[in-house]
Amino acid sequence: MSAVPSAAEPADPSAPAPERSLGRDLLTLAKPGITGLIVLVAVGGYFVADPRSVDLTRLLLLVVCGASASAGAAMLNHYLDRDLDARMKRTRGRPLPSARIAPEAVAALLGLLLSAAGVAAAALLINPLTGFSILLGGLTYVVVYTAWLKRRTSWNIVIGGFAGSAPVLAGSAAAVGSWTDGALALALLVFLWTPPHFWSLALMLRSDYAAAGLPMLPKMEDPAYSAKVVVVSAALLLPASVLVILAAPIRWPVAVALAVAAVGFVVVTAPLWSSFERRIARRGFLYSGPYLLAVLVALVVNFGLIRILP
Repeated sequence: MSAVPSAAEPADPSAPAPERSLGRDLLTLAKPGITGLIVLVAVGGYFVADPRSVDLTRLLLLVVCGASASAGAAMLNHYLDRDLDARMKRTRGRPLPSARIAPEAVAALLGLLLSAAGVAAAALLINPLTGFSILLGGLTYVVVYTAWLKRRTSWNIVIGGFAGSAPVLAGSAAAVGSWTDGALALALLVFLWTPPHFWSLALMLRSDYAAAGLPMLPKMEDPAYSAKVVVVSAALLLPASVLVILAAPIRWPVAVALAVAAVGFVVVTAPLWSSFERRIARRGFLYSGPYLLAVLVALVVNFGLIRILP
């Protein structure tokens, strides 16, 4: 399990800077918002696997181990990207480029410890497949996405999107000891969700990424083309949702909710097809987070409906 390749919307530069402390800076390095989303993705994977009953101890272990590994991966991402962060307006105030944590290797060491602890505890206390799934996500995010692809190719976020899918597999492994068809379908949906989520943000911050030399869009020099790709990638979530409905035991109210949410993503981003506008890209980015959250909540609700509706 790992952090989803993502980033928060830029803060208002006119706002007063919050008081800094070591604890706050360490929490920043752990990317708590993204780590929380990763944990929810794992919980969604747990419930879509349809265990016969909920083992609260095992579910709690999944949450703790996943949060530890995700926070560790986030810290390693901060460490490896510290030079890039220093060159971007949005990120230059982070703890490492601001030299508020010294030596910088503290972040790397803590990241390695948290990641290793999360993987090892999951493998020993839940089962080896859960630990392996978490490890896959961490390696994808830290090694494949951050260290290898991010600076080299615009495919970085597409391939790196698997980091967000791995928690689904970890949740399924924790629930039933295997990767179920429903979990694999949900993992594909999360994989396809990552590009329109991130590309919407990258369209908003295109000049910042371009200044840092990061190829974060399908075509950095052509925002109109990239905007069209956002619409296509958002549209792919509709067949992905249908696949989840077919592969998992989904009850009809949840099936309707999944389809409507996917259509909503297309509706929100569709104006980008005819013209690139920053406000529309922002609208797509702001929709993407609640969209995924709604999908995960719907799958938890579905677990309860299975036991009520025939």
